[in-house]
Amino acid sequence: MENMLQVGVITSTHGLRGEVKVFPTTDDAARFKTLKEVILDTGKEQKVMKIQGVKFFKQFVILKFEGLDRIEDVEIYRQKPLFVTREHAVKLKKNEYFIADLIGMNVSTEDGSAFGVIKDVLQTGANDVYVIDSPDHGEVLVPAIRQCILEVDVEEHNMKIHLMDGLI
Repeated sequence: MENMLQVGVITSTHGLRGEVKVFPTTDDAARFKTLKEVILDTGKEQKVMKIQGVKFFKQFVILKFEGLDRIEDVEIYRQKPLFVTREHAVKLKKNEYFIADLIGMNVSTEDGSAFGVIKDVLQTGANDVYVIDSPDHGEVLVPAIRQCILEVDVEEHNMKIHLMDGLI
């Protein structure tokens, strides 16, 4: 399991006073209101950034970091991801999982035979769809519904599925 989870990506600066426009990569952008800090990955280092202010504009979150008060202070952070530690992540309900925990997960069928590995998760609105790379069947799309997903063990990095007719 990854210790850090991505919550957004800085897309550009916003105004002249050191604010940045963030594209949220979390299901609930409103969670930024309760965050006190995020971890900025500059590519060379990870910096803890204290959040001083939060606003919302269309699908973006506008963040103001403590100590960065000019546009020149934040220009270098364009296209850089923002993370939170797992302890600051949102609490999941039963049968909810972080996408980062699912990617690379081994998938087997209900009879226990190996089927493939999850390589992506598509978010469609109605339900997520797991993209499974199967050596025998190529790329298989499996809906994340109770009828198909029988068991998920995040700790062991395993998922057991039922292949409904028409999936392969």
